[in-house]
Amino acid sequence: MSNREVLTPQNSQVLFIDQQPQMAFGVQSIDRQTLKNNVVALAKAAKAFNIPTTITTVETESFSGNTYPELLAVFPDKDILERTSMNSWDDQNVRDALAANKRKKIVVSGLWTEVCNATFALSAMKDTDYEIYMVADASGGTSVDAHKYAMDRMVQAGVIPITWQPVMLEWQRDWARKETYDQVMAIVKEHSGAYGMGVDYAVTHVHKGPERVKHGKRIGPNPVKT
Repeated sequence: MSNREVLTPQNSQVLFIDQQPQMAFGVQSIDRQTLKNNVVALAKAAKAFNIPTTITTVETESFSGNTYPELLAVFPDKDILERTSMNSWDDQNVRDALAANKRKKIVVSGLWTEVCNATFALSAMKDTDYEIYMVADASGGTSVDAHKYAMDRMVQAGVIPITWQPVMLEWQRDWARKETYDQVMAIVKEHSGAYGMGVDYAVTHVHKGPERVKHGKRIGPNPVKT
């Protein structure tokens, strides 16, 4: 079964659904700043591995507002697909964009989990052989229960739940893959919390890495005490 295959840079595409401020205002299932951190981290990972990426918005001018600037900064030249339907699958432009990428595994990050994410996932899986990987910590619902039960409903229908960091690490797979190693480490240090702090510690204290700054003065990788 293909849904038992790990994600790779060759079999994946990413879909961001309605990562807009008005949609985020209603999110109660996850801290909103954490949500944005995870969304941007996933976007940076997609860019690092050249994963085809689609970004959709809903009713930008009337009430939802523009896509997060931090997400747009990752893909400054990306066309944004504007919709009126809550279900992205109802929009032909979205269906065409996904089809053009020719990847069966769609990694989805969106708002809200119980509406836009669930309706897209159920509809896409009903009409096609797409496999949907729902990034739970880069999506949010209007309550903890709304998010949880929407995830449960999707999983029962065959959606694969995942979080953003294992998506990136499945794409990396091997630390000997040097062409993306530095970019992955940069994402980890900026977005992965304790894991990123641990990487910083290992670089500076264990491996005596790049120079550091103390009280505004550069002190080198391994200062000599006097």
